[in-house]
Amino acid sequence: MRIIVIGSGYVGESFSTLMENLGHDIIRVTRRGAGNSIGMDVSDLESVKSIKERVGEVDTILHCASSGSRGKDRNLQYQKVYVEGCRNLTQSFSDSMFLFTSSSSVYGQNDESIVDENSKTDPPSSTSKLLLEAERIALDANGAVARLSGIYGPGRSYLLKRYLEGTSQIDGSSEDSNGRWINQIHRDDAAQAMAHIIQNKLVNQVFNVSDNEPLLQRRCYDEFNKRFKNGIPKVKEPEKGKVRGWSNKRVSNEKIKTTGWEPKYSNYFDALENDSRILPSIMNSLEKN
Repeated sequence: MRIIVIGSGYVGESFSTLMENLGHDIIRVTRRGAGNSIGMDVSDLESVKSIKERVGEVDTILHCASSGSRGKDRNLQYQKVYVEGCRNLTQSFSDSMFLFTSSSSVYGQNDESIVDENSKTDPPSSTSKLLLEAERIALDANGAVARLSGIYGPGRSYLLKRYLEGTSQIDGSSEDSNGRWINQIHRDDAAQAMAHIIQNKLVNQVFNVSDNEPLLQRRCYDEFNKRFKNGIPKVKEPEKGKVRGWSNKRVSNEKIKTTGWEPKYSNYFDALENDSRILPSIMNSLEKN
């Protein structure tokens, strides 16, 4: 199988390595064409067409690029990379299967409810609304959408890093609050899920890609405290100014599991105990800072 991977970053590179090890032909594409990737601007139709002429027909396009945005131009970058990118890619590679990696942030629920692929999508943030627009383009092109929860793994763990830095908090308005629900997925499980969708040609569908056990903040920090003895963070009012909005929901992965996929790591602490790369990499990043 020939697969173009748009965005050879944290998850994209894990997916690429996985598929290459299975004997597939991977064509990496990045904005600047660094390393072993081809340079392409997905927001520029002519740039996309030129790559189509260069590489020819492919079986699948995986769009898992980062917006690369910081600051005031974030909405513009989401529009370019995701909305225009999906439109240009599906138009130029109309005969290829298309998989777009979106985010569980498109669910704006803050009532602790369980959300699945049939749940209402009405996110509070403009960036998540742009992700929904990109999803519609992918699905209209007979593609598929993977809505990823918060990604962690070797070298990346926002929760653990903030806890060890002493900057974490439990969201709430009373001292006994358990905080909000946290939904996560290990990087390698996310890559495996995308491979599963592609290999089984699960088109015209949306899939939540999350682990089996969402965690309440208090439980998470209780577990951290058992291991690191840094105490339990204080309860503070929620940080509702986040880029993709504040929510409090539990993401269900039951749909993709019914197709035969199962995460290697059932929850965050399963991964912390069994992936020996995570903790040393986070400690190393803290030492560098």
